[in-house]
Amino acid sequence: MARHVFYHDAPILQLEAFIMESPHAQRKNEHLSLAAKLYAKNHETHPFDDVQLVHNPLPEINLADVSTTVQLGPLTLEQPFYIEAMTGGSKQSAQINQKLAQVAAKHHLAMATGSASIMIKDPATADSFKVVRREDPDGLVFANLSASATRKQAQAAIDALNADALELHVNAVQELTMADGDRNFHWLINISQLTRALDVPVIVKEVGFGMSKEAIQALTDMGVTLINVSGRGGTNFANIENRRNRHEDLHELLDWGQTTPESLLEARQGRSNSTTIISSGGVCSPLDVVKSGVLGAQAVGVAGYFLNILQHQGIDALDDEISRWEVELPRLLALLGCSSFTDLSRKPFVLHGATYEYALQRHLI
Repeated sequence: MARHVFYHDAPILQLEAFIMESPHAQRKNEHLSLAAKLYAKNHETHPFDDVQLVHNPLPEINLADVSTTVQLGPLTLEQPFYIEAMTGGSKQSAQINQKLAQVAAKHHLAMATGSASIMIKDPATADSFKVVRREDPDGLVFANLSASATRKQAQAAIDALNADALELHVNAVQELTMADGDRNFHWLINISQLTRALDVPVIVKEVGFGMSKEAIQALTDMGVTLINVSGRGGTNFANIENRRNRHEDLHELLDWGQTTPESLLEARQGRSNSTTIISSGGVCSPLDVVKSGVLGAQAVGVAGYFLNILQHQGIDALDDEISRWEVELPRLLALLGCSSFTDLSRKPFVLHGATYEYALQRHLI
């Protein structure tokens, strides 16, 4: 029987300021609407299906000895998955962030906000981000900004959320698909400077187009130790921005990039021993989380799948789904004979289909 958890509807301050929302805030609402509308299209294929785990009928383990705790740099996560960056900056996004933060607080999950660049430009939108910390005062919260952010902007975002880490997103495909997007992508030096200057861990993440071993090596060379490969397979911002772009048709970019499994295979060669790899992009089940771990991820971010449940079924359904993940994950670890999530990286796997062909041609296996 499904459990029904009734969450309080705490007031979200300053929402009156959103009555006449800015074009930037309206863009955030369009992102949410199109993410919901295109969810099924974006998940017509599931790259994780190309990854097969090798069953061992002799796991030699007691389920009670399995721990789901992971280290994300200096941060300790009680589960190997967390709520990845989604939204912020509008009245609608404030309500979504409030509900996501309530679920995060109940399940002791880390949570990242969407890009806070709008908060830097328009302080009236700040509460759509601050609501996360208000609902989850003791949890792990990650702020999020563009990799072009200044140190002052980065510190302002961290301070506003009392954030435990900062995500710097690299999103060249998304920006180039936007009619009014950025066109300057000189990021590496700025990323290096922010990584060294800030007092919280810095995570460099893609937004759904994956990473190559060359890019991961370049980030590692610049002192980055936390990298989220965020591959193709989940929310497709090229598709979203192309739908918003009324001036150009850039549909050639809709299948751009590496999938999440391909990106994780790339990371196995591009990372150093001190690099922590995070998986996100199209993660839809505890099995996807485990497959990410087998391919080398040390933590896993989940965005679109959780958002889709929240938007279409409500907060109680999301609560139930996360509870299911918390039950199933340790059982999958036990089935593979793993007492911890990090043990997964030593387990065998088999690749099929397009992922196998990609890995062969990129000399990743």
